[in-house]
Amino acid sequence: MKNLVEKIVVPDLNGTSEINVIEVLVASGDQVEREDSLITVEGDKAAMDIPSPLSGIIKDVKVKVGDIVKEGDEILTIEAQDEKEITETGKKTFKQKEKLIQRESESKFQVPVIPKDENFNTTVIHAGPGVRRMAWEFGVDLLKVKGAGQKGRILREDIQKYIRQQLQISKTKEEILSPISVAHNIDFSKFGPVEKETLSKTKKIAGTNLARNWATIPHVTQFWETDITELEIFREKQKIYAEKNKVRLTLLAFVIKAVVNALKYFPHFNASLDSAGETLILKKYFHIGIAVDTPTGLVVPVIRDADKKRLLELAKELEDLSKKARANRLSLHDMQGGCFSVSNLGGAGGTFFTPIINSPEVAILGIAKMEWKLSYSIKDNICKTRLILPLSLSYDHRVIDGVEGARFIAYLSERLSDIRTLLL
Repeated sequence: MKNLVEKIVVPDLNGTSEINVIEVLVASGDQVEREDSLITVEGDKAAMDIPSPLSGIIKDVKVKVGDIVKEGDEILTIEAQDEKEITETGKKTFKQKEKLIQRESESKFQVPVIPKDENFNTTVIHAGPGVRRMAWEFGVDLLKVKGAGQKGRILREDIQKYIRQQLQISKTKEEILSPISVAHNIDFSKFGPVEKETLSKTKKIAGTNLARNWATIPHVTQFWETDITELEIFREKQKIYAEKNKVRLTLLAFVIKAVVNALKYFPHFNASLDSAGETLILKKYFHIGIAVDTPTGLVVPVIRDADKKRLLELAKELEDLSKKARANRLSLHDMQGGCFSVSNLGGAGGTFFTPIINSPEVAILGIAKMEWKLSYSIKDNICKTRLILPLSLSYDHRVIDGVEGARFIAYLSERLSDIRTLLL
C-alpha cells in the first residue's frame, strides 16, 4: 500500500490573525503519532501546541522559530502510514522509555547535568505551555531540567523528578528548600568587638523547625481584643478553692477550656494536612500544646485529652508540665501528638504578635498581656473600664480561609467573655 504525503496547516485560531512560532518540536525523518505536538505558537494571550492530526513520518518542515504564521499556512508535510503499525511502534517506544525512567528513579538522586553535546541547545527550551506553567508555579529553571521526551522535550514528569532531586539534596545538606537564603559567613570582628555564644540543642532544633514551618506554611494571623472582665472576677473568686486543692488557677486553664470548645465547633482547626497536601485529616481527640519558655529555649509539651479534664485538672497539669519543662525533664511522649497550640506571652507584656504554626498542626493561638481599657457600652450608653485580653490567631491558609478564621476567634472570644457559655 502506497503511503500518502499530507500537508499539515495552521488550524482555526479563534479570531487571532497572526501568531509567532516559538518552538519547532519535530524535524525531517521524525516519526510521530496522532496528537503528538508539532510546534508551539504564541499569540497575544497565551501559548499553545499544535498537534499532529495523524501518525506518520515527518517529510519536510516549512516553518522555523521566529516565523509569524496565520490560519491555513503550511507547517510541514507528513507521510501517513498504516495506523496499526504506527500504534504498535509507539507502544514499544513507550515501554522502552518507561523502563528507562524507572531505572533513573531507582538510582541515587543526582543533580541534573546538561549533556556536553555540541548538538545540545542550551538556549532553546522544548516544553509545552502546561509544562512551562508548572515550572513557573514551582519556581523551577527549565534550563536546569533535562527532558526525557522526544528531542529532549521537557515533560511534566521531568519537572516532578527535578523537584524530588532538589528536595533530596536539601535534606542531605540539612537545608530548607525555600526562597530564604542562608546567611553568609561574615567576619563581624572587622567592624568591632564580638563574642560568640553556641546555641543550645533545644534552640537549634526549634530554630530549624520554625524556619521550615514559616517557609512552607502560608500563615495568616487574625487579631482580636476580648473582654475577660467577668472571667477574671470568677477566677479570683475560685482561687481560694483552688489553693485548698493545691492548684494555681491561671487564666491559661480557662483559655484551654474555651479552645477545646471552639475546636469542637470548628473541626478544621483540629486537623492536619497529609504529606501530599491533598487530604485533610480531622482529629477526634483534643491534645493541646502549650509553649513554655525555658532557660535552654522554647518547648511545647502537650496536655492530652483536654476535653475530658475539669478546669482544676487542666490547671494542675499545666503547672506540672511547666515545672518538668524548666527542669529539662520532659519525655518524648510529653512533646508528641499535639492538635493545636497556645503561646502565652502575658507575663512578658506586649499586645499582639504573630505566633508560628507548629507543624503538622494548622493553627496556633497567641495570648498577650491583659490590660484595663475604657470601653463604650452601646447597651448601657456609657463608658466602662474593662479588662481586655489581646488574642492573635495564626492559621494555615491552605486549610482555613479568612472568614473561617474570623468566626473561630469571634466564637472563642464569646466563650472567654462569658464563661457560662462553656456549659451550654
